[in-house]
Amino acid sequence: MTKRLAFLLTVLILAGSAHAETPAAHPADCRTAEVQPERNFALPHTASAIAAKKLNVLVVGAGSSTLPGAAGNQSAYPARLQEALRARLPGVEVKLAVDVKAKRSAADMAKALIAELPVNKPALVVWQTGTVDAMQAIDSDQFSQALDKGINVARAAGADVVFINPQYSPRTESMIALGTYAENMRWVALQQEVPLFDRFNIMKVWADLGTFDLNSATKKLDMAERVHDCIGRLLADLVIESAKSGEPHAEGGR
Repeated sequence: MTKRLAFLLTVLILAGSAHAETPAAHPADCRTAEVQPERNFALPHTASAIAAKKLNVLVVGAGSSTLPGAAGNQSAYPARLQEALRARLPGVEVKLAVDVKAKRSAADMAKALIAELPVNKPALVVWQTGTVDAMQAIDSDQFSQALDKGINVARAAGADVVFINPQYSPRTESMIALGTYAENMRWVALQQEVPLFDRFNIMKVWADLGTFDLNSATKKLDMAERVHDCIGRLLADLVIESAKSGEPHAEGGR
């Protein structure tokens, strides 16, 4: 990877990490950009796992699924998602495994799923991708084919899939066509009936409303941690609502 791409990855990971004289994010702040999926597709395997009181989740991602620092793993959205799911699903054992490596394209992740699924046996795969593909200007058809492959591999292993598209950063908007790849993911999600967590547009709304200042990045990670906490909370909402759609209807119910 070129030095320029490495720099852009660093900027995206630190996007929104600038210090601000504001209190820590409150759930109400997170919800200034509610998750409003275009279609509320069901997560039947996740629903069955919740009913059985044991939910295994696998998060597959690249650099923007992590945060630097000693406490980075606990502050990044996968850990915040696990905590939010445990709080929202009392009595359910929630285990979350993470397969996150920097500089991986969607095709790389689709291949990794083949090895990871038998090991972790998740009912749900949370798949964050698109950023590296955008940086490398991967052909859109190849990108879509990689997404399709990953979905098919996960479903063959008995797992649902939720997409997370690239994160938004005003500092890189003019340099990388992230919106194009986010839109591409939306179409694949619709065609494959996969719930999409629209991180790109959620973060854009936060930036437009001033909920988080995403215009600069420094070594201070307080705001990045707040952003990841919000993403974890809202992602848990999407998972739980989509799982409810996958629950078998009671006899005589709607």
